[in-house]
Amino acid sequence: MMETLFGAGQSLLLALPPEVAHETTLRALEMGCYPRHVAHVHPKLEQTVWGMKFPNPLGIAAGFDKDARVVDAVLAMGCGFAEVGTVTPKPQSGNPTPRLFRLPREGAVINRLGFNNGGHDAALKRLQQRRDGGIVGVNIGANKDTKDRAEDYVAGIEKFYDVANYFTVNISSPNTPGLRELQAPAALDDLVGRVMDMRAKLIAQGKPRRPVIVKIAPDIAEEDIAGICDQLVRHHVDGIAVSNTTLARPGISGAIARQGGGLSGRPLFDRSTAMLGRVYVATEGKIPLIGIGGIDSGERALTKIRAGATLIQLYTGLIFNGPGLIKSITQRLARACEAAQVSSIQGLVGIEAETWANRPLDA
Repeated sequence: MMETLFGAGQSLLLALPPEVAHETTLRALEMGCYPRHVAHVHPKLEQTVWGMKFPNPLGIAAGFDKDARVVDAVLAMGCGFAEVGTVTPKPQSGNPTPRLFRLPREGAVINRLGFNNGGHDAALKRLQQRRDGGIVGVNIGANKDTKDRAEDYVAGIEKFYDVANYFTVNISSPNTPGLRELQAPAALDDLVGRVMDMRAKLIAQGKPRRPVIVKIAPDIAEEDIAGICDQLVRHHVDGIAVSNTTLARPGISGAIARQGGGLSGRPLFDRSTAMLGRVYVATEGKIPLIGIGGIDSGERALTKIRAGATLIQLYTGLIFNGPGLIKSITQRLARACEAAQVSSIQGLVGIEAETWANRPLDA
C-alpha cells in the first residue's frame, strides 16, 4: 500500500519546484511516511568492510540528508548504510536561488547548492539523539569563507568522531569556489595528512579507528588519476568515493544544460564508471571504493560493482524513480550473486574493472 502511495506521490513531487520537493520528501520521512524494505535484504549481499557489517552495499549519497534529519528512515527503507552531509563547521545558506534544475528526459539534475547546511552543531545533536543502529557516515566539507579549508575538515573529524561510523572527506564539489583545488598534490598532501593526524590523535586517546574515505571529482584529468591514487594510498586512507557531480554536459543540451553547477544522474554514468575502473586498477583493488554516479536501475548498480565498487550510492535516481528503486536494486544484486554462484557480492567486485578502465573518459 505504501509503495502505491509513493508511486503516485512521485509524480506530485516532480510537479513541485525541486527544492520544495526535496524538503517535502524530508518532512514525509521525518513523519514516518515511507515503505520499509529491511525484510528484502539477501544474505549474499552482506559483507564486512572496514570492520563493519553492511547488510547490503547500497547507500544514499551525501546531499540528500545534509543535516542528519532522516538517517533512520533511509536505513529502514532498505539501504545498507546512510551518509549525511556535506556538513560544514558553521551554518551556511549556500548559493542564491534558483540553484537546482531537473532534466527529466535525461534522468539528470544540475545543482549549484553550495554546501547549504545547518552546520556541525545541528547535525551532531540529531546524531547524538539516535537510538537505532545501522552504519552512518558523515560527509565533511569546508565553509565557503574559511581561511584554512583543511582545518574545517579536521574540525569535522573531531566533532563527529563519537557518532560517525566513517567519514567522507569531500573535496570534489564544484559549487564551492576553489574546493577542487584541494585535489592538487601539495594541497591534497596537507589536507589528508592533517585529517589522518587528527584521527591518530583520537585513537591515541582510546577511541576506535574510524575509516576515512576521500571523495574525488569525475573531472580529474586522465594523467592525474594515478598520482592522486598513489597519494591517497600513501596516506593510508581507507577508501575512495568515485565520484561527485561533473561540470561537463555529456549528451545534454538546451537552456537548462547551460546552467552553472554540477551535473548528476544518468549522463554521468559512463564517465564516473570509467573513472571507477581506473581507480580500481590504480589501487590494485586493495582498498574499498564507493561507486557513485548515474545509478538508476539494478543493472547500473551491478555494473558499478563489476567495475570495482565495493559499495555504491545513489541520489538522483531516487528523484525520478522513488524509493522503490532501493528494493529493485537489492533484488537485482541478489539475483546476480545467485546466477554467478558466488557466496557474497564481494565475489563480483572488480571483475570488469580492466574493461571499464580502458574506456575513454569522454565517450
